[in-house]
Amino acid sequence: MKTGMFALASGLLALVFLPALPATGWLIAMLVLALMALPFRTYPLAFFLMGLSWACFSAQWALNDRLSLKLDGQTRWVEGWVAGLPQQTDDGVRFDLIDGRSRKARLPQHIRVSWRGGPPVRSGERWRLAISLKRPSGLLNFHGFDREAWLLARRIGATGSVKDGERLAPARNAWRDGLRQRLLAVDAQGREAGLAALVLGDGSGLSATDWQILQDTGTVHLLVISGQHIGLLAGLIYGLVAGLARYGVWPRGWPWLPWACGLAFAATLSYGLLAGFGVPVQRACVMVGLVLLWRLRFRHLGVWWPLLLAFNGVLILEPLASLQAGFWLSFAAVAVLILAFSGRLGPWSPWQVWTRPQCVIAIGLFPVLLGLGLPISMSAPLANLVAVPWISLVVLPLALLGTALLAVPFVGEGLLWLAGGALQGLFVGLGWLAGYAPAWVPAQVPLAAWLISLLGAVLLLLPKGVPLRLLGWPMLLLAVFPPREPVPYGQVEVLQLDVGQGQSLILRTRNHTLVYDAGPRSGALDLGARVVLPSLKKLGVGSLDLLLLSHADADHAGGAAAVARGMPIRRVVGGETEGLPAFLGTQPCVSGEQWQWDGVMFEMWQWPDAIGGNAKSCVLQVQANGERLLLTGDIDRDAERALLNSSLAVPTDWLQAPHHGSRSSSSRPFLQRLAPRSVLISRGRGNAFGHPHPQVMERYRALGSRVYDSAEQGAVRVQLGAFAEPVVARGQRRFWRERLP
Repeated sequence: MKTGMFALASGLLALVFLPALPATGWLIAMLVLALMALPFRTYPLAFFLMGLSWACFSAQWALNDRLSLKLDGQTRWVEGWVAGLPQQTDDGVRFDLIDGRSRKARLPQHIRVSWRGGPPVRSGERWRLAISLKRPSGLLNFHGFDREAWLLARRIGATGSVKDGERLAPARNAWRDGLRQRLLAVDAQGREAGLAALVLGDGSGLSATDWQILQDTGTVHLLVISGQHIGLLAGLIYGLVAGLARYGVWPRGWPWLPWACGLAFAATLSYGLLAGFGVPVQRACVMVGLVLLWRLRFRHLGVWWPLLLAFNGVLILEPLASLQAGFWLSFAAVAVLILAFSGRLGPWSPWQVWTRPQCVIAIGLFPVLLGLGLPISMSAPLANLVAVPWISLVVLPLALLGTALLAVPFVGEGLLWLAGGALQGLFVGLGWLAGYAPAWVPAQVPLAAWLISLLGAVLLLLPKGVPLRLLGWPMLLLAVFPPREPVPYGQVEVLQLDVGQGQSLILRTRNHTLVYDAGPRSGALDLGARVVLPSLKKLGVGSLDLLLLSHADADHAGGAAAVARGMPIRRVVGGETEGLPAFLGTQPCVSGEQWQWDGVMFEMWQWPDAIGGNAKSCVLQVQANGERLLLTGDIDRDAERALLNSSLAVPTDWLQAPHHGSRSSSSRPFLQRLAPRSVLISRGRGNAFGHPHPQVMERYRALGSRVYDSAEQGAVRVQLGAFAEPVVARGQRRFWRERLP
């Protein structure tokens, strides 16, 4: 049976690696083949096919529930119910709408919307909303966060922004939202949002600074309900009943063991209901249920069997859970602890019981975090050494007990006040530690090096005395200093990042790195911090030789401050020095300035008669082995006319479309002189400016230029000097991504 369960898990997980889903006919054929294999006892094949076919059916169901192409970008009046816990933001509210109905249009069952400046929205209310609908999409960069997969895993079929709306019916069955409002209304010494996260699994009230502290110290799992919280509560209830029975207080007519297991599981389900039954909670509930069943009836199951059953149980309930990083981290953490603690001879001292779990978790999850492309906290073992028992034994019991006793005057609020103070004290310590040792964003590791580091981690988790165990250290550290293939001499790797309605390009020669524009910033959304800086670190860049900001507009220079805070920059040049942060020390763009890096030629140009704004953009020409790239910023037709009289007005292989392809740029004489073979366009999908303009696109088509649009193809990588075809992020086939046109 274990072999069959392993095969079932393999079939369910195979979904993640499919570039496209099989046709319905093939899925039916797989099911028929699985049923035919059962009488011949070929259980592994049968279970694998059943798992794969179920996962594919479920994924296809989610894909079919996406917003249709004809409704993409349209504004429709939609009636639906508010689901989950709405998230209040600085400029409005975000929430999920389910069972949406619109006249003469079929809508997805689940729509995520944002309402800038909107009124308070409560869970369970029915609203009629005017929503500008969009198909699920997001920025797509190499080794970056895949928002399309994230949305599909949550079965969100559309997103949108609310233009107007009216409440049709008051809230119904909104007890979680009501409880959240009560928690947020009490005095918890400024940590009301943290208590809501612990009790309800709602982290929307935590500030960006709080999240950064938790990420830097590797303690995010403590402020979102995870298996640790579920297991702790079940253990407390079980231990309470066992203790009462041991000292003769438990009623003699009630067998204590069934009652202990039943009450512990009831507490588990109740806490899971509070938390909204996310993937970590599902896994924890199934695991606790299996452990209690094992304790009650089947004591010969071993330690791995419940984990495998829980793994399959979660994936059968939601096959798309495997698209979420939390799924892998949740099960990997449990597997690491089982591997580290099982098979040990002799008891451990209290000091070892306290310290070793954090050490083995740090070692075991290192390759997992690396494979998922997530930041790695170097201070996590030390932080969790204090934070885990503090949250588990002090903050969480006070928070749960205070929540349960809120109806009792002063008692519940007093307990929550104490819990908030304890949580605030913890955040003070974590904040100090995060400032001293922020999270490390490792460079991308080749697959072979990652597999070696994974094997090294497994070796280190084995008991002492295992042959070659100490070889795990150099194998694990190979991922920290992986072998890299340098950029060939005389060539430059050009990476146009997908930063939405903005622009940022990374140019790397063998020994130098230049960033042209740093992406947009709008309010709290800083793509310099979210996309540009992580992309540099994923490339293994430790410092910048030059940050060149074409001009001071927020969509080009907004992320400059975040990039400068994240890594050393030797020199900053800008088409406009005014409007940029003073600490950057921006130098003005000088027309005609040339330099050479590793056999690659660079030259800057700026229209001398430009007064300011777009026309003052600093233009950069790059030439590698005779292949040319021209980066133009947001120059307009007048600046283009002036550029035609410069040395840069020569046939160009790659042209960054001026001003995102707007109608005010890309004039016919300019394009005819440059005759670009390929064009790069950086813009946001469905942007309000209408970029790129249809007339501009027609001019590019008339020239026979190939257009690479970040909104359609994601990030683009060009090996300038090799005269090779570019690589686009959307070219990496995944079943949840729309195919390239």
